Amino acid sequence: MSNRIQPAGMQGFVIVWIGQVVSLLGTGMTNFAVSFWIYEQTGEATALTWAIFFFMAPTILFSPTAGALIDRSNRKFMMIVSDLVAGVGTIGLLLLLLSGNLQIWHIYIANMLAGAANAFQFPAYSAAVTMMLPKEQYARASGMLALAQAASGILAPAFAGALLGVLGLTGIMTIDVVTFVVAIVALMIVHIPQPAETAEGVSSRGSLWQESLYGFRYIWARPSLLGLQLVFFWINFFSMLGFALLVPMVLARTGNNELMLASVQSIGAIGGVVGGLLLSAWGGPKRKVHGVLLGMFATSLFGQGLLGIGRGLVLWAAGSFLTQALIPVLNGSNQAIWQAKVAPDVQGRVFGVRRVFAQVTAPMATLIAGPLADKLFEPAFREGAGWAQSLAWLVGSGPGAGMAMIFVITAVLGAAFGLGGYLFPAVRNAEDLLPDHDAVGETAVV
Repeated sequence: MSNRIQPAGMQGFVIVWIGQVVSLLGTGMTNFAVSFWIYEQTGEATALTWAIFFFMAPTILFSPTAGALIDRSNRKFMMIVSDLVAGVGTIGLLLLLLSGNLQIWHIYIANMLAGAANAFQFPAYSAAVTMMLPKEQYARASGMLALAQAASGILAPAFAGALLGVLGLTGIMTIDVVTFVVAIVALMIVHIPQPAETAEGVSSRGSLWQESLYGFRYIWARPSLLGLQLVFFWINFFSMLGFALLVPMVLARTGNNELMLASVQSIGAIGGVVGGLLLSAWGGPKRKVHGVLLGMFATSLFGQGLLGIGRGLVLWAAGSFLTQALIPVLNGSNQAIWQAKVAPDVQGRVFGVRRVFAQVTAPMATLIAGPLADKLFEPAFREGAGWAQSLAWLVGSGPGAGMAMIFVITAVLGAAFGLGGYLFPAVRNAEDLLPDHDAVGETAVV
C-alpha cells in the first residue's frame, strides 16, 4: 500500500491506539483468568509472583539488544513481529488447555515469550510515536496510551469475572487471540516514518553488540537521565514488592472472591482512565520533573498505602483508583522528557537500556515477594501471632494481613525515594541541563 494513502500523523496514531485498546482488553482478560486459575491450583502467592517474574525478566534481559535491532530495522515491522510473538504464546497455552495438558510451568514459558516480545514493543512504540507526532503531543500521546491500558483495566476484569464461569479459560483465551489480530491489522494499514539520521546516530554505528551497549554509554554520560532512571530503579522495586501481591492479598482476605478482585481492579482502572484523560487534555505539568517526582510520592503514599491498610472494597478501591490515576501523569511526564531530549534515530537503543536501568529491580522484587509473604509475613500475622497483636490496628490479622503489611512498608519507602529525587540538582533540573534533540539539529538521510 502506498504511503500516500496510508493514514499518518495523529490519524495514524489513533488507528494504532484503537488496535492497542482492543488487544490490551484481550490480554487483560487472559491475565485475570490465568491468575485466578493459578491461585486456585496452588493457594500460594509465590506461584503468582513467579508468573510475573517470568514475564519481566526476559523483558529486561533482551531490552538493550531489542533497542539496537529496532534502530537498525523498520519500526513498524518490529511492532508487528513483537505482537505476533506475544500472540503465539497465548495460542500455545490455548492448545494445551484444549488438550487437557495445561500446567503452571507452561504459563511460565508463555510468559517468558511474551516478556521477550515486550522488550521490543516498548522502545518500538515509543520511537514510533516520536516520528508520528510533534513533540508538543508527546505527553498527550502517553496519556492516550495510558488511557488504553486503563480502559482495558476496567473492562477486562469485569468481562473476565463475568465470563469465566460461562466460557471458561478456553473461551477467554480465544477472545485474546482475536484481539491480537485486530492490533496487527491496525499497524499494517498506517504509515510510520523512519527517522532522519543525526550526528549521534551516525557516530553510534557499529556491531550489534556495540550498538546494544550504546544506550548504556549514552545514559551514563548524561547525569540527569541517569539520575531519573536511578530514582525509578528504587521506586519500581518498592512498588512491585507490593503490587505483585495484590491479587493473592485480595483473594486471601475475601475467601477467593473473584468478583471482589474484579471490582478492585476495575475501579482502579477507572482511575487510570481519569488519569489518562487528564494527561491527554492537559499535557502534564510545565515542569515535567514535578510530574515524575511528586507523582512517585503520591502514588506510593496515597495509592499503595491505602491498599495496605484497607480491609475491604472501599479502601482497596480508593487505593487502586488513586494509584492508577497518578501513574499516567508520572510515566507520561517522564516519557515526554526522554522523547524531547533523545534523538529519534537512537531512541530504540537508548529506550531499551532505559528500561533496564528503571526496571531491573522489578523482576527481583516479584521473585522475592511471594516467598517473603508466604514464609515470613503471612505466618507472622496469623491470629494470635506477635506481630498480629501489635499491628492489628494497622492491617488486621489472619489471611492476607502479612501481605498488607508489605504494602504499607513499601508505600512509605517509595514515597521517601520519590521526594528524595529533589535532593539532586541533576535530577530536579534535568529539563534545563539537557538540550532538546531538535535544538541540536538533524542531518537528512541521503
